[in-house]
Amino acid sequence: MLSGSFGSMKVALPTRSPAGPLIALVLAVLTALAAMTAGAPRAGAATSVSAVAAALRESPVYVDPQASGQLSQAEAHALRQRIEKADKPLFIAVLPAGYPTQDLFTDLRTATGVTGLYAIRLGDRFDARADSAVLSRTAVRNLVGSVRGESDTGTQLADFTDRALANMDGSAPASWGSGGGDRISSTALITAGAVLVAGGAGAYTLVRRNRRRREQERRAALERLRVVVDEDITAFGEELDRLDFRPSEPGADDAMRADYERALDAYEQAKSFMAAAARPEDVRAVTQSLEDGRFSLALLAARRAGRPLPERRPPCFFDPRHGPSVTDATWTPPGGATREVPVCAADATRLADGRDPVIREVDSDYGRRPYWEAGPAYGPWAGGYFGGGILPGLLVGTMLGGIMAAPSYAADYGTGYGDFGGGHEGGDVSGADFDPGDFSGGFGDGGGGGGDFGGGGGDFGGGF
Repeated sequence: MLSGSFGSMKVALPTRSPAGPLIALVLAVLTALAAMTAGAPRAGAATSVSAVAAALRESPVYVDPQASGQLSQAEAHALRQRIEKADKPLFIAVLPAGYPTQDLFTDLRTATGVTGLYAIRLGDRFDARADSAVLSRTAVRNLVGSVRGESDTGTQLADFTDRALANMDGSAPASWGSGGGDRISSTALITAGAVLVAGGAGAYTLVRRNRRRREQERRAALERLRVVVDEDITAFGEELDRLDFRPSEPGADDAMRADYERALDAYEQAKSFMAAAARPEDVRAVTQSLEDGRFSLALLAARRAGRPLPERRPPCFFDPRHGPSVTDATWTPPGGATREVPVCAADATRLADGRDPVIREVDSDYGRRPYWEAGPAYGPWAGGYFGGGILPGLLVGTMLGGIMAAPSYAADYGTGYGDFGGGHEGGDVSGADFDPGDFSGGFGDGGGGGGDFGGGGGDFGGGF
């Protein structure tokens, strides 16, 4: 008799039975399957926040066994690949409806210990929180709101992922590459290598052709933008002339002179940046300089008139040449959803009277169109004026908003619409050393709440 073992169970194998090789084969297969599934979560086991966090440190998407009916394996795999390919610190968890929500975001962020954007689908509800280094509070709120009405989990998470990846900063944690993801066999690698070598010449030719085509499209987009930006620079120069301010005039003080100097500097910077622009994304620096200059002029005008200084607000949505906005107004684009947009005083009055606002139209392949319906090249132009914190929510449902939400947009035109200041990092390991007040967002946050669902009350999505 021979003896074999599987786990702690010993099996006696007959030496001459014809079934011996078959039994040995079955045991070998069972042993392999046991090794492959070791560590997989058990369907009936309660999942702690620590377990969810451990899974997210290994992979960007976690589906609780009790919520497996909400998101298929194929959908989860597609999300995982999309996030890993984008190299962004986006974490998605799908949890059952009865999962405890008290301090869930704060506890999950603490347990995971990685700076990033955390999105959770809990039953039929959805919310998200982010470290401000990755995505601003306003951007999170806008992104969550843009998918709030989608009932299908796969569609909602796919749309949220596409829009978030197009707007967030930071890079994926290194731990995602250390395990837990899909593994590729050495045989597959060898086969793929052989195919790549065999088709290398053709692929190289195709890449060169595509690169030339993209460069031609970028140059054409830049030339189209140049016309619009030159109009903006000219309009700002005319504002400077109309102001008729002299630093030596009676009543002028140091604060006024500083405002005027900043406005002049912004004007010169805008002209210099545009002259040096080589790509569509370079235009963002131009329009951001113009917006800085217009705010300096608004400060100067208030000081000269003895009025309270205005707060820093984004420009008028309908035409940034109108200057800084003074309020937010409800507006519904044709065929789109209602949203609040920043508006100047004149457009606020027009909307209140039931009239149309004065909209900035630009050239497009379809003739003169509002800038948000004129094509992808205008993304960097709008980004310099509005920044990433507000722009996604403003453009949801428009042609430009849909284009900018696609992951391929940045490859062709650059992000060009990131948050003011830039330079944000993400995906770094901070452990529990983070400020819960800085980790916020989502409609339920209420302006605070330290990352709880619903903000302060622990309610998932409360107050919608």
